[in-house]
Amino acid sequence: MKQKVPVSSIMTQNVVKLNLNDDLTKAESLFKKNKIRHIPVVNGNRIIGMLSYTDLLRISFVDAVDDDEIIDATVYNMFTVEQVMAKNLVTINPQTTIKEAAEILSTKEFHALPVCEGSLLVGIVTTTDLIKYLIDQY
Repeated sequence: MKQKVPVSSIMTQNVVKLNLNDDLTKAESLFKKNKIRHIPVVNGNRIIGMLSYTDLLRISFVDAVDDDEIIDATVYNMFTVEQVMAKNLVTINPQTTIKEAAEILSTKEFHALPVCEGSLLVGIVTTTDLIKYLIDQY
């Protein structure tokens, strides 16, 4: 297995993003439409938070709804993206090795790492990306 492969080789570059002024109904729609579980929250291209599908599950019964249905917005209107998103983020840069990213994700309680150049969001790496990379090695 290659030792020093950068995460830039496996990260998603066309990242689905939310802005602080977006609502949670839009977030749910993006999760389902794109079949993803993590959405960075940005101000411009500067990352300020991360919203996960699990965050939505904590405040709603969204898991009881079919993937094509949108949950009643009443629950979502009680909260803002800023209230629900994770704010204390761990970020990595494009040169961080895949091994280093895997070590971070294996010791933390989250499953996605924003990839930034300075404060500029340039990609995202998830545990799914790491598993796909591992599979490709065999």
